[in-house]
Amino acid sequence: MRSLTALLLLWPGLLQAAAFDRPVPQAQTDAAEFWFAIASPALLASLIAVQWLVSRR
Repeated sequence: MRSLTALLLLWPGLLQAAAFDRPVPQAQTDAAEFWFAIASPALLASLIAVQWLVSRR
C-alpha cells in the first residue's frame, strides 16, 4: 500500500512538460515578399468585389 502511495505521489513529477523554447524569428525572404506583393492587391480586389456585390442589394 505504501509503494502505491509513493508511486501516486511521484507520478505527476514524471509527467511534467518540458520548458518552452521560444522560436527564433526568421529573416523575411525574397519569396515571402513576392507572395505578399501578390496577395495584398488580391485581398484588396476581393474586398472591393464583396462591397460591390453587397451594395447592389
